[in-house]
Amino acid sequence: MLAPKSLPTAMPAVVDIAGLEPLPSKRRHWSAIAGTALTLAMIVGLGRQLLGSGLAGLGRSVPVDSRFYLFFALLYMSLPIGDYVIFRRLWGIPLGGGLAALIKKRIANDVVLGYLGEAYFYAWARARATMVAAPFGAVKDVSILSAIAGNAVTLLMMGVALPLGHALMTTGQVQMLSGSAVIVFAMSLPFLIFSKRVFSLSRRVLWWIFGVHCLRLVAGSILIAFAWHFALPEVSIGMWLFLAAGRLLVSRLPLVPNKDLLFANFAILLIGQGEALSRLMAFTAALTLLVHVVFIVLFSLYGLAKRKFG
Repeated sequence: MLAPKSLPTAMPAVVDIAGLEPLPSKRRHWSAIAGTALTLAMIVGLGRQLLGSGLAGLGRSVPVDSRFYLFFALLYMSLPIGDYVIFRRLWGIPLGGGLAALIKKRIANDVVLGYLGEAYFYAWARARATMVAAPFGAVKDVSILSAIAGNAVTLLMMGVALPLGHALMTTGQVQMLSGSAVIVFAMSLPFLIFSKRVFSLSRRVLWWIFGVHCLRLVAGSILIAFAWHFALPEVSIGMWLFLAAGRLLVSRLPLVPNKDLLFANFAILLIGQGEALSRLMAFTAALTLLVHVVFIVLFSLYGLAKRKFG
């Protein structure tokens, strides 16, 4: 009589198959609840901001050149498209649903709380996962690399801007910028030193993601410079490019108490036209909020129609 085969030799196969079982429905349920709660938080945040200073900004002078709105639309979509390129390679996410989730991710970060959009996108990914493959590691890596890329571009811009613009700033502002540069560098340093423990993806993929983020940041500065140029064509595109770089720089400095005011004062010193520039900044910010509202309304109507008509 033949002896039965020993069970331990079959166990690894059982474990491997178990790792590919669908996620429990309970986890998907909680992911869907988290996504719904974050959507409601986005609606509340948008309402508060739009009813605050947003409507006043829309009441300012409206650019008449249609090219302003073209470049503004490209600027608005540059962040979700950059993220889509990354997650399309990592997960193969669909164009429609994936891009919609990434637009919601941007809105959540803008109007609710920084990095809450990452929580929303993680919930979206978990709710749609069909196999156990934790998306947390990829979302974490992409978010950290986005911050590091922003810091790297900020330091690069600072190296260019300080020699050219230090004469326009007070001694206190120069010291504040220098201290901010040290902090920006220090914030990225631990992630670089302990990269093997921090990141989940391979080094080659991480460098590729970093490059996409840097390209997206540079593209955003170019797009907003062209948008502003078509709104105020009397200012040269070269000056707007310099101001767009300054805007990116100021937006990421940790020691600056009022970033918008500092940038506005710096821009007025360079190009003058203080009132026209203030109106343009207010209109751009308000238009961004309005586009946020339009997208949230469209996504909500689509979700209702999908549930009703299947």
